[in-house]
Amino acid sequence: MNLACLLSLIGEMPGYRQLVEALRRGGEERVVVLDAAKPYLLACLRRDLKLPMLVVTPQLQGVRHLEDQLLAWGQDVVIFPEPDSLPYERLASDPSTIQQRIKALSTLTGEGEAPLIITSAHAVARKTLSPSDFRSRVHTIWQGMRVNIDELLAQWQEMGYEWEHMVEVPGSFSRRGGILDIYPASSELPVRIELFGDDVESIRLFDPATQRSVRLVTSVTIVPAAEALFPKERLTAQAILSQLDLSDCHIEARERIQRELEKLDGGGQVEELEFYTPLFSSGSIIDYLPQNALLILDQPAEIEQALRELDAQAGELRREQVVRGELPGNFPSPYFTYEEFQARFQWVKRRLS
Repeated sequence: MNLACLLSLIGEMPGYRQLVEALRRGGEERVVVLDAAKPYLLACLRRDLKLPMLVVTPQLQGVRHLEDQLLAWGQDVVIFPEPDSLPYERLASDPSTIQQRIKALSTLTGEGEAPLIITSAHAVARKTLSPSDFRSRVHTIWQGMRVNIDELLAQWQEMGYEWEHMVEVPGSFSRRGGILDIYPASSELPVRIELFGDDVESIRLFDPATQRSVRLVTSVTIVPAAEALFPKERLTAQAILSQLDLSDCHIEARERIQRELEKLDGGGQVEELEFYTPLFSSGSIIDYLPQNALLILDQPAEIEQALRELDAQAGELRREQVVRGELPGNFPSPYFTYEEFQARFQWVKRRLS
């Protein structure tokens, strides 16, 4: 049931009108709202303010609850999920998780409708690409454009895309002669780029299940497909290795880290790329918020508790891996502490809690 027709009722309440005006001016506002009324308030604020909104909840279940309720109020939401791996764990996230995180970042860098993004404390604490690194890799291909195929394919690999025989999942691409298929990490459908020589003759969206064309488009924007991209323009594998304290790592771990960093430096991919995120990425989704954005902290005390628990859990995991010789002693943290998170959101002009 779509309840959007009821959103206008709140406009008759003086307290709500005062809140909207205060948020338009900027600053930090505090309100006390029943849990059941929070989705309604968020939907009304989005309708009236028309600003990018980032809602941070203490736990993942709060994200899912808000998503379900906001859909009932006629709101399209974007989820910025938690990575599937624990801090310092060598485990690749599901492609759908990566796609959702990249899509959320992409909505804050584009020029479309102001997004409503919901995330959890753990999700927002994990490091990601900085906005400058993200934007520097975004590029658009349009019909009639002249491209260098080899350079374009190398660029896609450096952006985290994997070369596959057939494009079926986000973050993959393929080539068959003068036909390039790519599934942009922020898109619902993959695209097929047909070339005539070095010129883009046509661009079509296609169904990944049937591989059949859906419709023609005039352009496609390609965003990064990973949150950890080797900064070849700034660093080399040897420079990174020289900064890591590998003295207490056992030989297998030391050789593996060296081998994988050199592979990434050469433009290749590794299965557990997320493990290396803190070596290359120091950004937060909060850094992506435009100046007019509204940051909403749902239950700030519980958010602080969740981040402090994450810090304690991650610290124990780190100590265990260092003792086992699997992690360099000075390996950087893959997440922000509560104090670092707090320092980051202080610059956001509009805040509600």
